[in-house]
Amino acid sequence: MDGTLGDGWEGELGRWLEPFLARRGRKEQRRWAPFYVKGLILPGERKSVEPMAARVAPGDLQQLHHFVSTSPWATAPLEDELAKAADRLVGGPEAVLVIDDTALVKQGRHSVGVKRQYRGQLGKKANCQSLVSLTLARAEVPLGVGLRLFLPEDWGADAARRAAAGVPEAVGYRPKWRIALDEIDRVLAAGARFGAVLADAEYGKAGEFRAGLGERRLAYAVGILPTQTVYPADVTLAFPERKGTGRPRKHPVPSAASVSAAELVESRPAAFRTVSWRTGTKGPLRAEFAALRVRVADGPVAAGGRHLPGEEAWLVGEHRASGERKYYLSNLPAETPLEVLAALIKARWVCEQLHQQLKDELGLDHFEGRSWRGLHHHALLCLLAFAFLQHLRLGGKKPRRGDRARPAAPAEPARRAPRDRGRTDPRAPLLPALSAALRAPPPAMKVAG
Repeated sequence: MDGTLGDGWEGELGRWLEPFLARRGRKEQRRWAPFYVKGLILPGERKSVEPMAARVAPGDLQQLHHFVSTSPWATAPLEDELAKAADRLVGGPEAVLVIDDTALVKQGRHSVGVKRQYRGQLGKKANCQSLVSLTLARAEVPLGVGLRLFLPEDWGADAARRAAAGVPEAVGYRPKWRIALDEIDRVLAAGARFGAVLADAEYGKAGEFRAGLGERRLAYAVGILPTQTVYPADVTLAFPERKGTGRPRKHPVPSAASVSAAELVESRPAAFRTVSWRTGTKGPLRAEFAALRVRVADGPVAAGGRHLPGEEAWLVGEHRASGERKYYLSNLPAETPLEVLAALIKARWVCEQLHQQLKDELGLDHFEGRSWRGLHHHALLCLLAFAFLQHLRLGGKKPRRGDRARPAAPAEPARRAPRDRGRTDPRAPLLPALSAALRAPPPAMKVAG
């Protein structure tokens, strides 16, 4: 170690990892995990196995490579412990769980799950792997609690290709929204606490995903496509008077026709008003929002393939300064103010910062293996490294009572800038921001792990 991170941090890392290592059965697995996490944290342009081994375990390249790529240790116990650690740091009713995905650019066709598919950061398709991610966040501080590879349909249908990449036999194609629901169940079972689930339209467009959140009695605010159909909130259902001949109707008839979300919101221009949800680096962040109570067209299928009205929800429209227009659905109560809806929707941005820091600083996208096992081992260890750094950033404590997540209280009106509460900028690179904390002696810190 070159000392640039400050003295004492390795001892704190060892203490923080103790509950994780206790979940590993074999001595060799317990031995190499700290080396790998340390390699991810230390400075270096590449965080693949060979350059990390040169920094943290000279002469032990093969052992470190075996640990991450081929050793058959299960991720589930460590993921369970990670969810518990994240909950201690940022969990609670004011926290949010953000569902998103992040892409790892790959060349060739042999790395597990690789395919030419849409990559949000580029705004276009690229040859990449796509990971469904779960982020627990509070007071704009994110903790990653899950990264699970999305296996495209052509991979799911190719048994030989899956076997060559070491994909478990029980794993096949599942849509991203299904992976997300399974992961939500996992973090709930681990005891993670949050007040709402947030997701973009990739997930929110699936009625099955929204229904799954409702079945779990979870509050949500999710993006939808402009074409999502909805009914007015006061729509009623009735069976028309039966004529003398013909079969009786199986389904009632709505009193109003369904329309697209975009059509309904944009027909109410007076409903839009400017809301500011937080202060950015260049001042207050603002957009125009409108919120209408609707009944989503996701009820039973009636004649003509149209869905009948389902549950009542908030339909939120957003007009951005760039001219872009976005639409959302939320099952928050009818009395929820527009400012709270806007702030909750915008709280999703923290996952993007998590993804960027995982890649830029901890090498999430530097893994050079091709296997299912190796990729998930590497991704989990990156999450552990990130969680440790956030543990240090927070001093091993939960955010102060005054540092509550913004969606939990009304955002400040746009006519005045939100107050600067003096928190550490969550967008700042982790390692430089932690330099002062890392120089402090570990015994002065309260260890949350």
